[in-house]
Amino acid sequence: MNPDETNLDIIKHLRHGRKSFKKIAEELSLSENTVRSRVNKLTDEGILEISGLVDPDALPGHRLVIVGVKLNTMDLVNKGEEFSKLKGVVSVSVVTGRFDLILIVLLKEGFGLLEFYTEEVAQLKNVQSVETFVVYKGYNLRVPYIL
Repeated sequence: MNPDETNLDIIKHLRHGRKSFKKIAEELSLSENTVRSRVNKLTDEGILEISGLVDPDALPGHRLVIVGVKLNTMDLVNKGEEFSKLKGVVSVSVVTGRFDLILIVLLKEGFGLLEFYTEEVAQLKNVQSVETFVVYKGYNLRVPYIL
């Protein structure tokens, strides 16, 4: 299902996931049941996920890094899925440009870059090179807490 304009309006109102269906319905001139039904359908179809996100800057001892990965294979989708299962990986994107994959990784004391590369990435084959970008300050950057 492709979200229509009403679905997109509902999703925008759910940016702060605790907003009630009643309040959304009032603001969009819809019934509360319509909002509930659409949210349930969007969730069931995997289009929408309502979750708690954290500001990594606010977590003591935590660090967010972005990792560019070059591969020795063109099996980008399967390699992306493999990377997505590594500890600390928030998201993986198959991209164009000088990297094949871009990872967003959450680290903490006791599980830093060294551990991420030696314990996690080292398990995977066909990794040509990686380049790490440490996020010193993020704006509008929120991630699920996965560690």
